[in-house]
Amino acid sequence: MAKIFRDEEVSLDPIKGKVIAILGYGSQGRAWALNLRDSGVKVLVGLERRGSSWAKAEEEGFKPLPTSEAVSQADIIAFLIPDMAHKDLWVKSVKPYMKKGADLVFAHGFTVHYGLIDVPPSSDVYMVAPKSPGEMVRRSYLLGGGVPALVAVYQDVSGEALSKALAIAKGIGCTRAGALQTTFREEVETDLFGEQVILVGGIVELIKASFETLVEAGYQPEIAYFETINELKLIVDMIYERGLGGMLRAVSDTAKYGGLTVGKFVIDDSVRERMKKVLEDIRSGSFAKKWLEEYSRGMPTVIEGLKKIDESIEDVVGRQLRELMARGLKWGTHKE
Repeated sequence: MAKIFRDEEVSLDPIKGKVIAILGYGSQGRAWALNLRDSGVKVLVGLERRGSSWAKAEEEGFKPLPTSEAVSQADIIAFLIPDMAHKDLWVKSVKPYMKKGADLVFAHGFTVHYGLIDVPPSSDVYMVAPKSPGEMVRRSYLLGGGVPALVAVYQDVSGEALSKALAIAKGIGCTRAGALQTTFREEVETDLFGEQVILVGGIVELIKASFETLVEAGYQPEIAYFETINELKLIVDMIYERGLGGMLRAVSDTAKYGGLTVGKFVIDDSVRERMKKVLEDIRSGSFAKKWLEEYSRGMPTVIEGLKKIDESIEDVVGRQLRELMARGLKWGTHKE
């Protein structure tokens, strides 16, 4: 079982008096910067250009600096830009300017685990990975709560890397919910696997296949949409709140029987074998290599895939039905 650190067990002392450079002011970067500042930690925002993120940071009370300047003043450097931009940023604006022994912090294990940067031997390297988008990290903090996070240590030169990771998790509010200890390898491999086989890959293909099966059999697309896509949210919400068993107990007996018997027919051993192959590709680095090549070519597979989905009948119908439902919600708030 994973070790879970609670708020009362963790201190901000390991990062007090230190300067943390937050690289990026997007979803996670903004949340980290604001929450750490509100927790009494000195934060610098480092950005590569004077764009919308720069203006947003200024609007919220920061004085952004070019990345190299923020890095040169920092004791702790937090990479909160997309993983695929880490390598270029490291070479151009971080490595030549960082203090010897400055810490490197990541919100995802991809960069370090797959060797996108050459980790300095004098630096503590650790990870704090909130398990939600940055907007929720910020909102939960303001409400006095927090979202869970994963913490991990890749390189511990000082002997205090874990304590600093936990202190950052506390500073952004995550230990209020709990920080679970893991490793860079476990975090990145399970994260990629989950995205591919269920959260973004598997569920999308299962939805599309079920919708298309009904439409091809002559059922109206609108009815198929409600049965295979719209109601999915209700089921996921119940799983989130009650677990798998709680969801099953909440649905009809007919749904229980059909789900428990037919689910195993659809997701059979052949699917599980393909899942194992997906995991092998992730663990071997094969997926990372393919993704790096795809990214270097401008992501043509991603762009084409999104275009096809936008033009699919399920998304066309979905946009129409979501508009109808939005009207219904608006009507429900109407006051005479």
